[in-house]
Amino acid sequence: MKNTKPKTLSRRQLISRAGALGGILLTGCDSNIYTPPTIRDGLMGVADVLTMASQRFLLSNQALVQEHDINEITKNFPVWNQSNPEDEEYQRLRRGSFAEWRLSVEGLVNQPISLSLEDLKRFPKRTQITSHICEQGWSAIAQWTGAPLLKILEAAGGVKPEARYVVIDAYGGWYEGYDMFDVVHPQTILAYGMNGKDLPQGNGAPVRLRVERHCGYKQLKFIKSIQVVSSMDGFGRGTGGLNSDFDFHWYAGA
Repeated sequence: MKNTKPKTLSRRQLISRAGALGGILLTGCDSNIYTPPTIRDGLMGVADVLTMASQRFLLSNQALVQEHDINEITKNFPVWNQSNPEDEEYQRLRRGSFAEWRLSVEGLVNQPISLSLEDLKRFPKRTQITSHICEQGWSAIAQWTGAPLLKILEAAGGVKPEARYVVIDAYGGWYEGYDMFDVVHPQTILAYGMNGKDLPQGNGAPVRLRVERHCGYKQLKFIKSIQVVSSMDGFGRGTGGLNSDFDFHWYAGA
């Protein structure tokens, strides 16, 4: 009997897709695996590609970022940008203590799923104490607890071979795209806890993304849904995220 099991990619295959990128630096090959979804004209575009390619080469073994001791945690972690989205649905969920919040995982996955906050908390959890580096010039250290994003995608039956990006939508109109190299990293988590307590509203409740190898503006708050896609075309200006729509660098590796 013919095997009809859906074709999917293992973690090893995902990493190999997005892994060591000496080729683009050493041979100049045209490989979009190591470039932003769109490349800007002029020197800024060249800088974007070289920065991303260089850092991907240095981080090709999926090294972890530095984790700190608990006594290094910043006492008053800043609240910045949106702290309470003016979104009717978000406000309704907030009034109900997020009991009705759901995270949909759709697109190029084999088994689309919808998770409650309690469902998310039943996944294997990871706790990490890391530094948040803001593009505005400040940094702070916090302890984050959540479910690895990779485990969420595995629960959705894994991604299909053509998958290249994970698009995360947030309440308040924000969205960002992330490629598989960062998605599968062990420290990329959907955080629902901060400093041993539930995630505060000002820091993204009920759930925010921690993608620890990037600057602060890629750490999306108030997460609403996840979609796995092959291209960023059709999302905003197609640059890969709302921040890059406004000319921030799409690759914000720190």
